[in-house]
Amino acid sequence: MSALLDDITRAVEATVEGAVKHRESVQIVETYRGQTVWQGMVEVFDVDTPPPAVAYGWAVESDSGAQYVAVKGEPPADSPMAAVRVWLVSQARK
Repeated sequence: MSALLDDITRAVEATVEGAVKHRESVQIVETYRGQTVWQGMVEVFDVDTPPPAVAYGWAVESDSGAQYVAVKGEPPADSPMAAVRVWLVSQARK
C-alpha cells in the first residue's frame, strides 16, 4: 500500500470511527457548465462495522499541503461521484 493510500485510509477510519478495507480506486472528473471543477482518484472503502457500509476518501492539494477528504457513503453520497459532489457543495458554502 502506498503512503498516500495509507494517509487516506487513516482519514477515512477517523471519519467512520472504525476499520476499513480498501475496495477500489475510481477516477472522477466533475464538470460544471463545461468546465472541470475537480478531478482525481477517489478511494472506495468497505467499512468493517455493522451494518455493512461504504466510505470514500481522496487527497486534495492546498497551499498548506495535502489534505485528506473522507465522506461516509450515506445518501446523497452513495457513489464516488456523489461523494465528490457533496464535498464540492460543502466547500462552496465555506
